[in-house]
Amino acid sequence: MRTKIILAFSLFTAFFSFAQKTTEKPKFNQQLATKLGADKYGMKAYTIVMLTTGSTKIEDKAKMSELMKGHMNNIGKLADEGKIIVAGPFLEQNKQNFRGMFIFNTKSKEEAAQWVKTDPAVQAGVFGYEIFPWYGSAALPMYLEHHKEISKENP
Repeated sequence: MRTKIILAFSLFTAFFSFAQKTTEKPKFNQQLATKLGADKYGMKAYTIVMLTTGSTKIEDKAKMSELMKGHMNNIGKLADEGKIIVAGPFLEQNKQNFRGMFIFNTKSKEEAAQWVKTDPAVQAGVFGYEIFPWYGSAALPMYLEHHKEISKENP
């Protein structure tokens, strides 16, 4: 009987030791935090640019296609330069007429405005924009290196 109790207790203990997940905090990496510009919370300031529907309507499909190609090429160039961290369109219409968004790797609204003005679709007035300061994870730029590994095509 005593052996059965000890065996049951051992099985019970083993079961719960496997059932519990140990969540250890990852080791702090000062070198990476410094490289990414992280504050003590692992965060940093960015600037979000919300692309809006612009005042210019272009009916010529070839011209619009050319502008959108330039828009995409400009995003790629700014990403390669480390200026754009996130870019993408909204999938639904919204009350604010937001069409897409950029997260720029700067806390300067002026610098973000200079960068967004390099976009041919912004220059043509197809897109307008609004600029907002934002605070997020300093590790955000790290996803870009993996994005190239998972995309088969560029739009």
